[in-house]
Formats: sequence, structure tokens, C-alpha cells
Amino acid sequence: MAELEKLDIYACSLPMPTPEKPVCDEWTTEIARHVDASAEHEIYLVGHSLGTPAILRYLELPSAQKIAGAILVSGPIEKLENKKIEDFLNKEFDFKTIKSKAGKVCVIHGDNDTLVPVGHAKRLAKGLAAELVIVKNGGHLNGSSGWTSLPQALEALNKMFKA
Repeated sequence: MAELEKLDIYACSLPMPTPEKPVCDEWTTEIARHVDASAEHEIYLVGHSLGTPAILRYLELPSAQKIAGAILVSGPIEKLENKKIEDFLNKEFDFKTIKSKAGKVCVIHGDNDTLVPVGHAKRLAKGLAAELVIVKNGGHLNGSSGWTSLPQALEALNKMFKA
């Protein structure tokens, strides 16, 4: 976010409710609340891991606002062995509806992610006709994988801003 502030672009991190026991409806409601409050601005959503299907589920909602773009990082799009996130992945995504509400989309994923297989990213990028950025030895692209910043996300956002 500091890099965006240098460009005089406002960015914030949304505190998702009950992260230890995530509920999809609660997360999409939180996203909607912030997007609706900023509807007069150009909005880009960035989601990591479970934030990816949360953004996708938000964009499927009939009430979802159109956004300028989305960066989707290390996100699952199909059921995994993790039962606590099934609520987000209990049905297929409606890519047609999602594409109609998201301008540009970029999917970023580590080639050796052990939590979310890279095949999820490939299917997501294909379904959304999105740019796919594969990060060599990226793991889950989080602190545990050695990532404290993600220049690929900033680069993707900058491309979207210029498009």
C-alpha cells in the first residue's frame, strides 16, 4: 500500500469478519459495504488466498457494483481439503457474470503453491480471460513463503491504471 500512496492512490486493507471461521456472506457484505461507500471512485480489488473467492462471490451478486479491475492472488476456486472455507467454494463460479462486473483482471500465483495448486490459477485466468502471472518458487505468496511485498501485483495494477 505504501507504493500506491507514493503514487497518490488511496488504498486500504479490509478487515474481514471472523477470519478464524470465515463466512462467505459476511465477507461479501464487507466488500460490498466498502465498494458501495466508494462507488463514485475507480475501484480495484486485490485479494489474496481466501480473498480471491470472496471477491469473485461479491462480483456474482446482483447488487455488486462494477469495478475497474481485480488482482487475484493465490486463490482457490474449487474445494480443497480445508473444510472451514467450503462456504466460499460450494458451487462453481459464474465467470460470465464476474467478467461483466470486473474491468481488467490479473491472476497471480506461485508455481509451487502447496496450499492452492497452480491449476486453480490457470482455470481462473482462462474462465475470466485474465492475465496470468506465475511466480517461480513463489509458494503461497505470503509471509510464510518469504513474501512481504508483491511487486507483480503493483506492476499489474500499474498496467490497469494505464489501460
